[in-house]
Amino acid sequence: METEAYLGPEDGASHAAFRPGSHALFYGTGGHAYVFLNYGVHHCLNAITGPAGEPGCVLLRALEPMEGLAAMRRRRGAVATVRLASGPGNLTRALRVTARDNGTDLTRGALVIFAADGPRAFRIACGPRIGITRSTALPLRFWIAGHPCVSGR
Repeated sequence: METEAYLGPEDGASHAAFRPGSHALFYGTGGHAYVFLNYGVHHCLNAITGPAGEPGCVLLRALEPMEGLAAMRRRRGAVATVRLASGPGNLTRALRVTARDNGTDLTRGALVIFAADGPRAFRIACGPRIGITRSTALPLRFWIAGHPCVSGR
């Protein structure tokens, strides 16, 4: 419910631009997880989006916890439900995503991204990505407008 897109070498904030070739998975087939340790502190979960050889991914910044709340609270501590998975590091801690999940197929298994059961009415907001220092003006952050779980309000 909150994401940021990272494009190929033309996107200065993308690993394809400033770490070319160092993350082979980033150039892999869409539908797989790209997990990396950010600033040596927290993991970031990305979904590879393009065909093999064309770098691109979507960073999962926040989600609305709906199942597994007890496990998320054990991992995150005494925080409000809306904050359990709000922010990329909090999201990976809540879901227990680590570097071992790098390369995971996101279409099947324990870590899956799938469409909701039926449409929900909401408005998508768009703006610049946050928490980066390169290509900051690109409007590649997307979130459900007004949602309480959004990380960068």
